[in-house]
Amino acid sequence: MAQPKQALPNTLTYADAGVDITAGNDLVELIKPLAKSTRRKGSNPSLGGFGGLFDLKACGFKDPVLVAANDGVGTKLKLAIDAKMHRGVGIDLVAMSVNDLVVQGAEPLFFLDYYATGKLDILAARDVIAGIADGCKQAGCALVGGETAEMPGMYHGGDYDLAGFAVGAVERKKILPAQDVKAGDVILGLGSTGPHSNGYSLIRKIVDVSGLKLNDAAPFAKGQTVAQALLTPTRIYVKSILKMLKKHSSIKAFAHITGGGFTENIPRVLPKATVAEIDLTQVPFLPVFQWLQKTGGVAEAEMLRTFNCGIGMIVVVKAKDAKAVATGFKRAGETVVVLGTLRKRKGKEAQVAYSGSLSE
Repeated sequence: MAQPKQALPNTLTYADAGVDITAGNDLVELIKPLAKSTRRKGSNPSLGGFGGLFDLKACGFKDPVLVAANDGVGTKLKLAIDAKMHRGVGIDLVAMSVNDLVVQGAEPLFFLDYYATGKLDILAARDVIAGIADGCKQAGCALVGGETAEMPGMYHGGDYDLAGFAVGAVERKKILPAQDVKAGDVILGLGSTGPHSNGYSLIRKIVDVSGLKLNDAAPFAKGQTVAQALLTPTRIYVKSILKMLKKHSSIKAFAHITGGGFTENIPRVLPKATVAEIDLTQVPFLPVFQWLQKTGGVAEAEMLRTFNCGIGMIVVVKAKDAKAVATGFKRAGETVVVLGTLRKRKGKEAQVAYSGSLSE
């Protein structure tokens, strides 16, 4: 039988292996008020149990279908960790899931998070979860639970990773996309706050090539450092979309522009027989994207399949109601542009056709 390399004391604890249970318990107590602040009808956020409870009946649904989504923040986390700016990525975590729910017409109801790290930094974790609570309040959903895992050997030091899980509900007859999406419908775009949470491996590469440091002044955002500008949280569109869905039955579909950009995400909500004609001159090509394209020498086609380029959400609406819907979204606080229309597809052509240029 192999002998241990050295004699082990008979007093080993989990802490000796790098896992501090006490710190985890302290974090739970620290974040309980944050979870409580997200309370909504149907929930009673109270951390510490084995599961989160939600009363769907209390929300007033008659024939509900549950919709679930999960996502992470990707390598944007690396910027947050290096810059020691953690709160915004908590908002990102919520946004990436709840924006996916609402495009199906669903109202986000509750959210759970998973926080994994090599060495638990209570203050950093508290900032992340404070951001998650902020995101939940923006989306109108409750933070009903989560999990914190300290895993030395899996993660280096204070590095951490996040995963988020959201559940929503929609009345069966109101599930989107509608079945009557067709040629002639108008495509609106809702403005983004920047790259949101996509393309950050390329963004970090471009920053490295540029020679800029995270605390340098951002050449694409006056009054902000590179880190501050690039860590701008993802916009959460939930409340404006739900408000507009109640007012306008002519809204037929939404597409959340995430990884894959326009090129990959718009076809996800289109019938196979249609093509989205997008006028790129109408895209509000934000300074951050202009800088990324120029500094990185990124081709326009690559920009369009990697980034949102200034549009975080696509809306498909009946042509006769497009103006009213656009006005409604503007009143709800969104930046709105008319991007184009749907037309009939010819053969096996791509389902997104571009005209003009982002730089025009």
